[in-house]
Amino acid sequence: MDFRAGQFEAISALVEQRRRVLVVQRTGWGKSAVYFLASSLLRRRGRGVSLIVSPLLALMRDQIAAARQAGIRAQAVHSVNAHEWEEISAALHADELDVLLISPERLANPTFRDEVLPRLLGRLGMLVIDEAHCISDWGHDFRPDYRRIAEVVRSLPAEVPVLATTATANARVVEDVAAQLAPESESAASRSVAAGTSEVDEVLVLRGELARDSLRLGVLSLSDAAHRIAWLSEHLGSLTGSGIVYTLTISQAEDLARHLGDQGYEVAAYTGRTDPQEREELEAALKENRVKALIATSALGMGFDKPDLGFVIHLGAPSSPVSYYQQIGRAGRAVDSADVLLLPGREDARIWEHFAQASLPTQERAESVLEVLDEHRRAVGDEPLSTAKIEAMVEVRRSPLELLLKVLEVDGAVRRVRGGWLSTGVGWIYDAERYTRILQLRRAEQGAMLDYERLSTGQCRMRVLAEALDDPAAADCGRCDTCAGAWYPRHISDQVLTEATTGLDRVGVAVPARRQWPAGLEALGLSLRGRIPAEQQAAEGRVLARVSDLGWGPVVHDALNAPDTSVDQRLLDGVVRVLAEWEWEHRPEVVVAVPSRSRPLLVDSLARGIAGIGRLPYAGMLEPVSGGPAGSPESNSAYRLAGLVGRLGVSDQLAEAVAGLPVLLVDDEIISRWTMTVAAQQLRAAGAQSVLPFALGLRG
Repeated sequence: MDFRAGQFEAISALVEQRRRVLVVQRTGWGKSAVYFLASSLLRRRGRGVSLIVSPLLALMRDQIAAARQAGIRAQAVHSVNAHEWEEISAALHADELDVLLISPERLANPTFRDEVLPRLLGRLGMLVIDEAHCISDWGHDFRPDYRRIAEVVRSLPAEVPVLATTATANARVVEDVAAQLAPESESAASRSVAAGTSEVDEVLVLRGELARDSLRLGVLSLSDAAHRIAWLSEHLGSLTGSGIVYTLTISQAEDLARHLGDQGYEVAAYTGRTDPQEREELEAALKENRVKALIATSALGMGFDKPDLGFVIHLGAPSSPVSYYQQIGRAGRAVDSADVLLLPGREDARIWEHFAQASLPTQERAESVLEVLDEHRRAVGDEPLSTAKIEAMVEVRRSPLELLLKVLEVDGAVRRVRGGWLSTGVGWIYDAERYTRILQLRRAEQGAMLDYERLSTGQCRMRVLAEALDDPAAADCGRCDTCAGAWYPRHISDQVLTEATTGLDRVGVAVPARRQWPAGLEALGLSLRGRIPAEQQAAEGRVLARVSDLGWGPVVHDALNAPDTSVDQRLLDGVVRVLAEWEWEHRPEVVVAVPSRSRPLLVDSLARGIAGIGRLPYAGMLEPVSGGPAGSPESNSAYRLAGLVGRLGVSDQLAEAVAGLPVLLVDDEIISRWTMTVAAQQLRAAGAQSVLPFALGLRG
């Protein structure tokens, strides 16, 4: 067998010396070959099953297929194959598996953590941590669940080899990951052993060149979203083979897939909202070249393996050169040339900042969660609280709450058990300095990405990406648009641009009405539960656009973030189009507005404008009661609702105006839908026949 540079050294260190090894090599180098061959050799020497921690289902599927092709008995345990767990458990018990793949989240599952994992660790052949940069706070795709792996590593006997692999780790991340792999008793010093090889805390670090000779990089800056989409519409068909078009948000992926589909391309959206079964089908369709491209968010990322992927296009830039390198590494693994083009957008920086802050816990939220769990423990002992019940008792929405609980568990302050969460009683201190450093680093990376976009002639794009990863072999590629000139066409025909502009000009997004009260309201003193009575419900609503849409999204976003002023004519024209296309059961006969603290001029002028154009009476606003709605729009459902119930009133004059009539209820934006739900409940109780919510923007 012919080995690539570093493969034999890694396998020998794992099998012969039982070392802890960190491999940093470019995508397509053959990291999976290292751990599968090492697993097989360890099994032949009587060692137990090797455990591979892998971050994505797409990656697991490819790994399972590769292992089985090599004659290795491999299975995976993840959220989608629960029906196979019993069979897999039996195979483990009978020692009939060579490799078991799990997600890092599986380490937090109480049953797996307390029952399966101890048995595995007692006879483990090898531990493999794939995409190991996720362990590090400084990695571009840090995940709290990965931090649990360090605990597993510390618990392993010295004779159990550990392999960590990644293609996207700079020097800071390498040092951090190596320190977490190292035995605690060793020092943190590192020393050079050979070119591309070093030892940190007795961790063997094997690092290769990261630049990809097959990739031809470029950046094409266009004036707006219409021109970017038009470029794709005109030139996607001329790109070699099939590939991936990345977007920054789910709605962008869905909008772009719809437009390109309308233009006759075989494409499909692949996002975090895509059903797991459909994801598998779409991955197969791309691998078999049955689609020209998948229009994807980062949900299609690490480890997806199509060796002949011909191109990667980005409609909007990732937030750092490192994460960009990781995504473009999907292309050109087994072909001589693959095209990589970035089409940056003016909305990129806003999206980066949102994600940079959303993933970090705040002290206020953490302390509120711990206080709830501590009080519960003092009151009832070791009876767990479910996530839903915690959500009803703290002012944190579900997704950030789940992330926060993971962080607190890794820090040892809480513990996940069957049925929910328990306080450990261990003191916890918010590490403000650490999170400030992380945020500063992410903003610095954003600046580096902007620098990459603006490189001048003579500054090689591949060299810049390799240097961002601290690759000592970084060199000019001679192929990118700054080394060799623009290789991509710039022409966009008037017809294609018109079609893109028309496609982006679509208005109107349906907003389903709330039908069910949230759980846990009794903890906030509310007796609401179960289904909202039909006679109190709002009808399905509409917004002009989602703020994350490619077309009207930036326009709506700017209006919602500008100083309060009357609605401008362009927005009002779009609103009229939405209303004209709304196929309502009962046409509204009166307009009512939701009172607004932050944008009273915008909401009032919007309601009056709609009433004037539609020749409808404007009955005014609901009345704020007890100071009006309380709480933050970022609150979870229970807290948001608690801040609304009893705080919106209908005056006698307003009740008279809406009695027996369908009402168009106007607001500036819809976030949780609870404002419209409570307002509709009040209006219907006052005699309105129906209530149709309408707003400019939809968030979330």
